[in-house]
Amino acid sequence: MSLTLSLCSFVTGCLAATHSKAIHKLDIPSLDWPIAPFPRLKYPLEDFVKENAQEEARCLEEVEDLIVKYRKKKKVVAGIIVEPIQSEGGDNHASDDFFRKLRSIARKHGCGFLVDEVQTGCGCTGKFWAHEHWGLDDPADVLTFSKKMMTGGFIVEALGPYRIFNTWLGDPSKNLLLAEVINVIKREDLLGNATHAGKVLLAGLLDLQSRYPHLVSRARGRGTFCSFDAPNDATRNKLIALARNKGVVLGGSGDRSIRFRPTLVFRDHHAHLFLNIFSDILANFK
Repeated sequence: MSLTLSLCSFVTGCLAATHSKAIHKLDIPSLDWPIAPFPRLKYPLEDFVKENAQEEARCLEEVEDLIVKYRKKKKVVAGIIVEPIQSEGGDNHASDDFFRKLRSIARKHGCGFLVDEVQTGCGCTGKFWAHEHWGLDDPADVLTFSKKMMTGGFIVEALGPYRIFNTWLGDPSKNLLLAEVINVIKREDLLGNATHAGKVLLAGLLDLQSRYPHLVSRARGRGTFCSFDAPNDATRNKLIALARNKGVVLGGSGDRSIRFRPTLVFRDHHAHLFLNIFSDILANFK
């Protein structure tokens, strides 16, 4: 019974924190947890410096207001959960300064600071952990990981080393696989590769955006963790289907974004190959 109740609490908490797809939470009671807005930046960034700074300031102010509001309701905010790039919500980015200020708010109010690196971890942004880009004075209190890390788990700063095998975590044999993955990442400089190939991919997307502004907008990315917006959901889905028919697998996120999640061995020539294929798709799109 205790295990069943623990599992139910665990699942309910996870579902309360996710905002991926509505169907995931269909008929599931949620928790009264505050939800703060994530910045919605305008692109190109250099043309909207003032507007984007105001948007980030608005979101940070709302985070602090929610903490105070819930404290008045006798509900203390225990922690702030954030993704370095809001993935399922539409591959939304924020500045490094935004995250540094968010970390300061957590510290000011005694909240834990949890960084969800399930999608952004393991090198795809050019750093092993995406939050390394932020230049934090102190690390996250909790870091969660999965997917490319071969197993699901978390790192808690206050606890130090922890075992990888229990009810919530994974198979310890996966650590052997992960150790070799890390060796290959170091040996082949795949973090540097992700940075370089990502620049090639993003530059190509920006070129496509300039040529087909009616189909491609808000091109953005860090490393190979790139994305752009289609004009609407229907067009987005059609572009994904057309690319799949030509052997290219793309993913959708948010209401109209197309995202890229290539492997760490994705190199410049792979980016050029994709860009040539996708250019043809856009040129013939009807």
